[in-house]
Amino acid sequence: MNTLTLDQHGWLKPRRRVTHQPSPNHDARPPGDEPTLLVLHNISLPPGIFGGTEVADLFTNRLDYSRHPWLERLRGLRVSAHFFVRRDGSIIQFVPTTLRAWHAGVSCFEGRERCNDFSIGIELEGTDTLPYTNDQYDTLAILAPALRARHPLRAVRGHEHIAPGRKTDPGPAFDWHRFGRDTGWARRLMPAY
Repeated sequence: MNTLTLDQHGWLKPRRRVTHQPSPNHDARPPGDEPTLLVLHNISLPPGIFGGTEVADLFTNRLDYSRHPWLERLRGLRVSAHFFVRRDGSIIQFVPTTLRAWHAGVSCFEGRERCNDFSIGIELEGTDTLPYTNDQYDTLAILAPALRARHPLRAVRGHEHIAPGRKTDPGPAFDWHRFGRDTGWARRLMPAY
C-alpha cells in the first residue's frame, strides 16, 4: 500500500488492501460541518484478542454475542468508526468520511462537544498496553496524509484526550512521536507526549 486517496463520496481507493464494509451506524454531519479533528482509538473483541471478525461485526450490527461471554455486554450497542486498521496494516472502511460515524460518544475538544460532528475516527486493532505493529504505523503514515489532503483536519487526538476519565485509548502503548514523524503531523497539532 503506497498511496491512498478518497473518492468524491469519502471512500478510500485503491481497494487493494482496503475493504469496504458499509455500516448502518452513521448519519449526516450537521450542515456546514467539515471534519477538522482526527481521533485515534483502539479496539479488540473480546479484549486482547486479535484477528477475528467481531469488530467488523459490531460495526455492522452482525455481532454474534454467543461467541464469547464478554461480548454480551455489547448487546444493543450501535457504534462505528470510519476506519479499522488491523494488526497486519490492512484497512476496513465502514463509513465514508463525508458522513458522521458514531465513534467518539460523549466528548469535547477545544470547548466543543459532540466530536462525532466534526471528526474522523480511526480504530486500531489493539489495546492500551500492547505495542502497535509496524504495519499499523506504516498504514497510518499513508492514511493520515490522504485524509488531510481531502479534509481540513487541523488536529489529532486520542479518544482519551476528548473523553478523559471515560476512555483511555489509544493508551500509553501508542507512539505519538512516531505517528508525528511518519505522517508529517506537526507537534503543535498533536497531544502532548
